[in-house]
Amino acid sequence: MKKILITGADGFIGSHLAEKLAKKKNFKVFALVQYNSFGSNGWLENIDLKIRRKINIVSGDIRDKKFVNTLTRNKDIICHLAALISIPYSYYSPYAYVDTNINGTLNLLESSLENNVKKFIHTSTSEVYGSAQFTPIDEKHPINAQSPYAATKVAADQLVNSYRDTFGLNTITLRPFNTFGPRQSERAIIPSIINQAMINDKNIKLGNIDTKRDFTFINDTINAFERAIKTGKKIDNVINVGTNYSITIKSLAKIIFKILGKNLKILKENRRVRPIKGEVDHLKASNLLAKKKLLWKPNFNGEKGLKKALIITINWYKNNKNFYNNHFYF
Repeated sequence: MKKILITGADGFIGSHLAEKLAKKKNFKVFALVQYNSFGSNGWLENIDLKIRRKINIVSGDIRDKKFVNTLTRNKDIICHLAALISIPYSYYSPYAYVDTNINGTLNLLESSLENNVKKFIHTSTSEVYGSAQFTPIDEKHPINAQSPYAATKVAADQLVNSYRDTFGLNTITLRPFNTFGPRQSERAIIPSIINQAMINDKNIKLGNIDTKRDFTFINDTINAFERAIKTGKKIDNVINVGTNYSITIKSLAKIIFKILGKNLKILKENRRVRPIKGEVDHLKASNLLAKKKLLWKPNFNGEKGLKKALIITINWYKNNKNFYNNHFYF
């Protein structure tokens, strides 16, 4: 039985990954959640109790080198998802992003070497590419961080690459493109549109609605992680995880309105708009390397796949309104 440590397991993607792996008989799952005085395990608390009991939940902080070294002992695989991710917040608290996203990753890499971890799966972000210079974006596309958040993720990615090349650590870096689905923070664009549309009858407030994104459903992203975990091949690559289909935020909102049976106007709110040079205009993934190296492809792709995934997501938010404090976000 392989022992797998998931950092950031209390978050959106991490909780889904922990849930899926806990259902497998050949994995023993250790889930790191951010220590807090409330004793909350984040989105792990949304998992069925029978499954949650199979998960070994540990509270701590990846910024604590001593703690991380102890945590990574006797682990076969590390799936590193812990990070500060809000782009707007990174404009105001860049030091916090450096401390968590860079130093936290360094602690995990050092400890993985010392404790002979067999495989280190790192989570990147499509934001490291910046505005697309060509589409679809493959892994050779130039890196151009346009926010402090993206800059810290670039640094973390390069640290992972350096530990692969210099010390021979077995690494795979997955680079998801705009993952969405149940449990995602309402600060993200799709949950924001859904929840505003559910409680308003006239309009919703958004930022730039002309940008285009490649939205990847959470089930597909988790499948990519599972394939990275299970592969016996030494990948040593950065791999995009996206659908190769992009859509404007305006068109996305209209699809959501139609599913909800609403006829709403979109109002532009300046506080939701990124700085001019910080705006990423277009992201659309090439997933050819994922197909080749991981034998992965999205099950929810194209316009039909996006609509199907949005219906699943919308139904989840309808049934879980108690998790969100609408007036805080809107």
